Amino acid sequence: MIATGLQRFVPMDILTRGNLGSIKPFAVRAPRRQTMAAVFVSGHSGAAYLPEFLRDVKLEIADLRRSEDAFVDELFAGAPAAGAPLLMAHVPRVFLDPNREPYELDPTMFVEPLPGFANSASHRVLGGLGTIARVVSNGAVIYRRRLPLALALRRIERIHKPFHTTLAGLIARTRERFGVAMIVDCHSMPSVGGPIDQDSGKVRADIVLGDRFGRSAAPAVVATAERELKRLGYRVFRNAPYAGGYITQHYGKPREGVHALQIELNRALYMNEDAVSHGPAFAKVRDDLSQLMATLKAIPLEDLEPLKRAAE
Repeated sequence: MIATGLQRFVPMDILTRGNLGSIKPFAVRAPRRQTMAAVFVSGHSGAAYLPEFLRDVKLEIADLRRSEDAFVDELFAGAPAAGAPLLMAHVPRVFLDPNREPYELDPTMFVEPLPGFANSASHRVLGGLGTIARVVSNGAVIYRRRLPLALALRRIERIHKPFHTTLAGLIARTRERFGVAMIVDCHSMPSVGGPIDQDSGKVRADIVLGDRFGRSAAPAVVATAERELKRLGYRVFRNAPYAGGYITQHYGKPREGVHALQIELNRALYMNEDAVSHGPAFAKVRDDLSQLMATLKAIPLEDLEPLKRAAE
């Protein structure tokens, strides 16, 4: 579903139907034939706000949307034309965040105690941004009251786990075809650090590349992306304020030939942050990202091979 502004809204019931009516919780746009050793992921651009969810929250949709990576799936829509699949969420991250561990949960949010295997002490949970978020990006609390634990577990079973099963399958097929794989985890960030961010109040770079400080990708991946983006005129930082979330950390295994790079786009580049709508430079940014895809595609596969990385 492609729309803009606050009308980008799908009132369906995912928990009883298992999908969003005719729209699934996530989707894959695949090329006719995969010619690029990469998988693109947009896990935070979903905008399907369900009536049952909205009845539990005390914020307006406009406030909830501040946590979206709005339109990032559209910005990276050129991935199939470049020869790579694009996995994109339709449900919003405030409903279920796929860029977290499956059970990264805040015990203060639920009526019942958490199961022993839940991770309730990560910095993401402590910041209110676990698998089921407690707050939006400006720190405002989402829910009116504590939730039944079963609600969170249903979301994890029906959305988070299938999302990652799908992602793992895309990575496996890419490795089978090319011997290596790149995961490009696509995000956007507010133009100024928010009250719960480490760079609160500071104007951000145009683009932040995250590779877990060199642990999730070979140097060729990050250096190539940085060089091309700077050539295109962008101000690029590495790993600050974002070094990569769960997807980058979990799947990035350069010693095994799997490389994960997180890309954070400054929202002021391409959208009106207040209206949550396309900005005047949207098409240019989209085209520049297509150029970035072509540049990443040209990285020699031998630069991504496991033994090449392990010998460094």
